[in-house]
Amino acid sequence: MLTRRSLAAAAAALALPAVARAQEAYPSRPVQIVIPYPPGNAIDLLVRALAAAMQPHLGQSAVVLNRDGAAGAVGSASVARSTADGYTLLFVPALVASVLPVIQAQSGLQRNSFRPICQVFSNSMALVVRPDSPFRTLRDVQAAARARPSQITYGTLGVTSIPHLAMVQWAQAASVDVEHVPFRADASVITEVLAGRLDIGSIVLGSAAGRNDVRILAVFDAQRHPDFPDAATAMEQGFDVAPASFGGLFAPTGTPDERIARIEAACAAAAQTESYRSAARNASQPANFFLNAADFNRRLQQDIEQKAVLLRGITVQ
Repeated sequence: MLTRRSLAAAAAALALPAVARAQEAYPSRPVQIVIPYPPGNAIDLLVRALAAAMQPHLGQSAVVLNRDGAAGAVGSASVARSTADGYTLLFVPALVASVLPVIQAQSGLQRNSFRPICQVFSNSMALVVRPDSPFRTLRDVQAAARARPSQITYGTLGVTSIPHLAMVQWAQAASVDVEHVPFRADASVITEVLAGRLDIGSIVLGSAAGRNDVRILAVFDAQRHPDFPDAATAMEQGFDVAPASFGGLFAPTGTPDERIARIEAACAAAAQTESYRSAARNASQPANFFLNAADFNRRLQQDIEQKAVLLRGITVQ
């Protein structure tokens, strides 16, 4: 016969594993950082530099895993479904919250699937043309697009990619219709621009680094990029358009606050190391690429609101 005392003892015994987990030193084993893209791209190189720089501050190894598929939805969804214990993190642009839940609804991703931990990259977008292009400014493009609606072509690395949404935002600001041609990479876009099969390429600014075969028509940012000091911003040319692809580390919603704080501290320390800052410079990152969890979350919420407006009317095939 069970007495109140025996029931209480049983309840206490059941609670012991939970108490032990709560008191477990974190991290006590390697931390996995999932990147939902194939290896070798700019974001992949950044996450590997960050993981290496975080390890001394975590006291454990940080293992990078590539899980590609469905424009980032496959790897992101796997992290969202993982145990929220701080041992499985996601390194991804903010589109994991602002774009993927809309265009990859079948993935189960929600805008609140993740908690932002730290921002460690921010990429400006840019428009590029052939050196002999008749377009010298954004006003030239605007005039041509008004004279020939839907005949001026531009390429990006894909539908609803940040370069695509940047051009959509500019076209709305300029009150013009331009024709989008999607590709899979900035390199393909630049090839088509140089071949004369595209009028304009909308790309990540860093993709133009070290090239003298394209001319930067405009940079979508609040100020000129130090690596491209001669490239005028869209704002300088009269268009209040400055979208960026920013991101960093995320954890599944439900991860304990104290573990988020532990990861954030390690991330902040890693972001100040020369090894990571060197990788960031090589990827044409701005000097102020780092944001803590609170500021990262504020920027993320603004991006969610902005992208919701831009995604209206865009057909995803």
